[in-house]
Amino acid sequence: MGKSYPCLDDRSIAFIRAQRIFFVATAPLAPDGHVNLSPKGYDSLAILDERTIAYADLGGSGIETHAHVRENGRITLMFCAFDGPANIVRVYGRGEAVSFDDPGFETAMAAFPTVRRARGVIRVHVERVADSCGWGVPVFEFKQEREQLLRWVEAKPFDEWAQHRRHANAASIDGLPGLAAGKRPEGR
Repeated sequence: MGKSYPCLDDRSIAFIRAQRIFFVATAPLAPDGHVNLSPKGYDSLAILDERTIAYADLGGSGIETHAHVRENGRITLMFCAFDGPANIVRVYGRGEAVSFDDPGFETAMAAFPTVRRARGVIRVHVERVADSCGWGVPVFEFKQEREQLLRWVEAKPFDEWAQHRRHANAASIDGLPGLAAGKRPEGR
């Protein structure tokens, strides 16, 4: 039987920090809009306090999470034990997207000292934490991180990378605004 809590506690924090992958789910308000579910890896997660989690959004083909949290704020993170004792922890909250073009981005990125470049930071203001058994989750052995995304991000000169992000991530698949075009960011 699962339990729920109003915020992260020492046990859930330790479990979350031990996971090598997590999943992010968001949805637009429109009833015919697409629900988005994205896997995240690398050392891209930071627990800021018992009511705030953030992750560095390294990029991807879509901009759904940014668009959805800017539209309505709803976000869920899910962490599954793929080794050790079975467990699933879901963190429900209100999201905030800070893109690389936004004021405050450099401050938000300070939580990720090993990340050299990110499309944005997603902050989750925790409203509910729920755990469940996870008995249906298979056991997997971690081998290594895939390096392609980091190589792609770091190989491009910043201006070229930024222009690509602004163009490719201008709108969500449902037409919601994504990254703002034409801003001149500082740094990274």
